[in-house]
Amino acid sequence: MTKIKDFHEKDRLVQNLMIKTCTKGSTPKGAPYLSMVLQDNTGTVEAKLWDARPEDEANAVPGTVCRFSFEVQQYNHAPQLRINQLTPVDQSTLDLSEYILTSSIDEASAKKQMRKWLDSIQNPVYRQLVSGMFARVGEAFFQYPAASRIHHGYLGGLAEHTLGMASLAQDVAELYPQLDRDLLISGVLIHDMGKIAELGGLISGEYSTEGKLTGHISICHGWLMEVAQDKGLADREETLLLRHMVLSHHGHLEFGSPVLPEIPEAEALSLIDNMDARMNTLRSALDAIEPGTWTQRLFALENRQFYKAKNKKGSGNA
Repeated sequence: MTKIKDFHEKDRLVQNLMIKTCTKGSTPKGAPYLSMVLQDNTGTVEAKLWDARPEDEANAVPGTVCRFSFEVQQYNHAPQLRINQLTPVDQSTLDLSEYILTSSIDEASAKKQMRKWLDSIQNPVYRQLVSGMFARVGEAFFQYPAASRIHHGYLGGLAEHTLGMASLAQDVAELYPQLDRDLLISGVLIHDMGKIAELGGLISGEYSTEGKLTGHISICHGWLMEVAQDKGLADREETLLLRHMVLSHHGHLEFGSPVLPEIPEAEALSLIDNMDARMNTLRSALDAIEPGTWTQRLFALENRQFYKAKNKKGSGNA
């Protein structure tokens, strides 16, 4: 089986791929089509199935593997598959590890590192709140992706994103001593926990009904209030400040935060979150191309293209 990372323009292939997302549409003339994102354990690729039949729509279920006959084309500087045929596959016969992207940080290591960050919180109120949130979300925190597609969109991505942010937050707190380090680290550790309910599952790139209607920020804030009530900490100022960290971490109203950052730690959190997400997006895009070439336009980065320098380490050039 040819892996997605090895697809080349004009390849004609017949093989299994997992459906990450699927959207139904119609052409100006009313012809139905399916827009999909397909994946294996090396990456994802956009795909189109034109003149889709009702049985195609029924079989194109996100999170399942189907057999596709397709041609690899180029669209906006990136591969895109033109699907000729979609056939359902008996899921019980599959080795799903062939189709699932996973974090480079294994679960045991992620748990050990997260424990270290939790233990480093000196303020007893913040520590109780963060511990309560980890107890609330359980093992899923270390298994879920951080997003459906844009950044850290793979198994274990949520923990990887959080750990990356924690390391960055530690450096920022040391550089700017006016920041409350415990509040900043606490905000980092819990800010995205609502993604566990927002996303539709470990594998599917679809959002849950709760996620669509309320979003991960509101979900996480609700959980934090429940934890604070259970621990008798609802009226503490630390609880109010941590609630603000969760509610403002997207940094802008138009990006989904119901309030803007209005304490220094919240401002720092939004910047750290944005940096880690953007660097992960860039890493994935640049890993998929050869030195001396350009990425496709990246929607999450203002629809810009990025150049991969020829002298990048490991490119074989001096």
